[in-house]
Amino acid sequence: MNQQPIHYLRTNVYGLNIFYRQSGPADAAAILLLHGFPTSSHMFRNLIPILSERYRVIAPDLIGFGFSDAPSNKEFNYTFDNLAKYVQGFVNQLGLQRFAIYVFDYGAPVGFRLAVANPTKITGIISQNGNAYIEGLSNGWDPFRQYWSDPSETNRNQLRALATEVTTRWQYFTGVGDPTRIAPESYMLDQFLLDRPGNVEGQLDLFRDYSSNVALYPAFHDYFKEYQPPLLATWGNNDPFFLPAGAEAFKRDLPRAIVKFYDTGHFALETHADAIGDDIRQFLGGLQ
Repeated sequence: MNQQPIHYLRTNVYGLNIFYRQSGPADAAAILLLHGFPTSSHMFRNLIPILSERYRVIAPDLIGFGFSDAPSNKEFNYTFDNLAKYVQGFVNQLGLQRFAIYVFDYGAPVGFRLAVANPTKITGIISQNGNAYIEGLSNGWDPFRQYWSDPSETNRNQLRALATEVTTRWQYFTGVGDPTRIAPESYMLDQFLLDRPGNVEGQLDLFRDYSSNVALYPAFHDYFKEYQPPLLATWGNNDPFFLPAGAEAFKRDLPRAIVKFYDTGHFALETHADAIGDDIRQFLGGLQ
């Protein structure tokens, strides 16, 4: 394998700094990797070398995550529309005209907004536990649903536990057959960044705004049906939040969607990066 160097970069978008990882030939087909909660582009550390031999791989940290700026929720409106606005500005700044997207967790509603706004730019979609269908939401979302229907301080405070070390570790280890495959720097880095002063309030705002993603599911489905983007769903089938039914549901709007399951949890790349990377390379190779 001709391993490409990974570059660690920053750029300013609308007055805020976005950190991103980039690797691969500058003239190769591009793929944009979008992470979820509570992680960052660090989650792609094992996948980037697999893809960058053939592709230009770009993985930004969302505002409020990783090493991108994380202003307080008094200075920044933590909504998914706003996260998508900054990713759109990032894409525009890099001059990406045609690119595939890898979406995971929060990266899915951000990436699908991007696809709806740029339908002719998207060459393909890889959804790794990135949900777009009601049937993909487990009962683990019930406390969120309660907050959506009644955004009281009491319901908000009940979700604070989701930003604690106990829950972060739980997300990483739940559904994983061999816990020795989980690198401690993954959840420890996530927690270190979650624990920054004021960060939790922005995360709670995003928990509240997640209802906007569910409300947009029909618009995402309309995009799928009209443009028929090639889609590969790579799913950890023991995910406590996003059920396998959410992966299968893509076939309803995208009959040619490829759905693959891996015997692991939410953070499937922690245990199955090689298998997922091989499946992605095969998928992307079929698009050229």
